Amino acid sequence: MIDIIRLICDTGLLILIWIVQLIIYPSFSYYKHEDLFKWHETYTKRIAVIVIPLMFGQVITSSIQVYTNLDFYTITSSLLVIGVWLSTFLIFVPLDTNLSKREEVELSIKKLKLYNWLRTVLWSLICIITCYFKFKTL
Repeated sequence: MIDIIRLICDTGLLILIWIVQLIIYPSFSYYKHEDLFKWHETYTKRIAVIVIPLMFGQVITSSIQVYTNLDFYTITSSLLVIGVWLSTFLIFVPLDTNLSKREEVELSIKKLKLYNWLRTVLWSLICIITCYFKFKTL
C-alpha cells in the first residue's frame, strides 16, 4: 500500500512540476505587475492545497520505505526528496516571498523560471526511479 501511495505522490508531483515549469512560471512574464501580484496571491494559496499534501505524502512514504527497507532505491529516492525540500525552502519560498512583497519582481520571475528546472529534474528522477524499482515487475 505504501508503494501505491508513493507512486501517486510521485506522479502527482511530476505532472504538477511540469505544468509549473512549462505553463505557470513562464506566464508570469505576461502579466502587468499589479495583475501579477493579485494572481500570485491567489495562485500560491490554490496550488498549496495540491502541493502540500503531495509533498508531505512523498516525504512520509519515503521515510517509511527507508525505515522498512534500506536499499539503493530508498536511499536514492530519499536523497532526491530531501533535495526537493531543500531547494523549495531555500530557493523557491524566498523567491515567492519576493513576489508577495513586490520586491525584485523581474529578477525573481527570471530566477523562478530558470531555477525551477532543478525541481523539475529532481521530481522527474524521483518518479522514474520509483516506477523502475517498484513497478518493473508489473
